[in-house]
Amino acid sequence: MVLVAIVLMCSWVWPLAAAAQPASAADETVVAVQVHGNVLTPSDEIIALAGIQVGAPFDAATLEAVAGRLRGAARFARVDVLKRFASIADPSRVVLVIVVDEGPVTIERTGDPAAPTRVTRSRGLRLLYLPIVRWDEGYGVSYGLRVTHPDPLGPKSRVSVPVTWGGERRVGLQADRTFDRGPVRRLEAGASLTRRRHPHYRVADVRRRADVRLETRAVGSARADVTGAWEHVRFGGQPDRLVRFGAGVTLDTRIDPQLARQAVFARVASERVWSRERGAITTSVVDLRGYVGLVGPSVLVVRAYRDGASAARPAFEQRMIGGHDILRGLRFGRAVGDTLSAGSLELRTPVTSPLSFAKLGVSVFLDAAAVYDGGRRIGDQKFERGVGAGLWFSAAFVRVNLAVARGLGRSTRFHLGTSLLF
Repeated sequence: MVLVAIVLMCSWVWPLAAAAQPASAADETVVAVQVHGNVLTPSDEIIALAGIQVGAPFDAATLEAVAGRLRGAARFARVDVLKRFASIADPSRVVLVIVVDEGPVTIERTGDPAAPTRVTRSRGLRLLYLPIVRWDEGYGVSYGLRVTHPDPLGPKSRVSVPVTWGGERRVGLQADRTFDRGPVRRLEAGASLTRRRHPHYRVADVRRRADVRLETRAVGSARADVTGAWEHVRFGGQPDRLVRFGAGVTLDTRIDPQLARQAVFARVASERVWSRERGAITTSVVDLRGYVGLVGPSVLVVRAYRDGASAARPAFEQRMIGGHDILRGLRFGRAVGDTLSAGSLELRTPVTSPLSFAKLGVSVFLDAAAVYDGGRRIGDQKFERGVGAGLWFSAAFVRVNLAVARGLGRSTRFHLGTSLLF
């Protein structure tokens, strides 16, 4: 009796289990084709270019085959082909979704009452214009214009020509591209001609430069970068020629750099510089910052910084202390040297809610820094110190920092720092 019951149960369960099995790939069929994103090209024409019809079998190679035929037509800036199911009850019914990007288009008036407008593909260069107005401590106000042509080298690329006058006279050509896949996240290259007045030596610093920079995709919170550059420098009438090659690693666990809590920023970089006048020099930069949350929203920011060199740098490459970034109580360019060592303690307290669109806060800080000749010990140096307080504001992509600081034994200075984030 038990054996008979088992046989009867199996004969009842087996058909239900077989019916519940999903359809195999060989049984899948395209029951509909949808096209999205097209403005110039009719959907029927895109489906014809795709070489797919309703009722065609669907297999693992269908998506790539359809996408390949559309890309081969060379009529679209981007093509994506997606698989969707037409029915929950019947997974063998497949809907093919084709998403195309036809690139820039223009709406024109025809003068025909029956069809007053038409869409055409944009011709010529598409240019974007951005005014440049900035103030660099030690150099003064610079103003000019940046002209940008988007996507000339593929998606997420741009070519820009920045031109400035005033504190920094500069004309350049810059190209960059961001990649969605692969180990390289961003590639930049450029050339420029720059002239400005050195804040310490008070002589003209004229440079012709060509450079390239590669940034890797982040692994966790870390990313790496590699740079190379060639420079011709005329400093106070004396020429020199430099070749640079450098690499660095950055670890950044901050979400908001201004209001980071329990976070770390660390950068370690090294560069080999070949100077026609001075020979080979190896430089290294270590920048460590810790963000410790205290009572309430207050954050203590601790920073240690060192920029050193294996030998004496050319005068135009020497490091300077002072200014908004290093030792806020002193004028930028107050002292120069081959090696710069600095540290700071800063207490930041927001006065608005962290959820506010615009954030306002206050801070108090203590800075210390020294510059000295290469090869000398840091313990033998006399550090300049400064104390002060600041007010900072952040909204969307704009950040403003205003600080008043006094160098101990020196005068009181005001510092204004602004940045635009894109």
